[in-house]
Amino acid sequence: MQTRQYFVYITTNKRNGTLYIGVTNNLLRRMYEHKHRLVEGFTSKYGLDRLVYYEPFDDIRFAIAREKQLKGWLRIRKLVLIESKNPAWNDLGESI
Repeated sequence: MQTRQYFVYITTNKRNGTLYIGVTNNLLRRMYEHKHRLVEGFTSKYGLDRLVYYEPFDDIRFAIAREKQLKGWLRIRKLVLIESKNPAWNDLGESI
């Protein structure tokens, strides 16, 4: 049986810019949608198309719980999380 993978991710428009936290079962497809503004809403309105952080999960329940946890954090804590794994704020979407 194949294990399905889920991702919690953070996108932005620039270093220290507006942040969006989401969850998906296909990070490559989801980033394509963000980069090409295929889905109307918050991310397309603010041009949040740079993937700066993500975490994989095998269970959707854990991914959703983590997404909710991160959304509840203060902004400074989110910035520290991003910089702990991606200090240059590189667009990780270019390498997936």
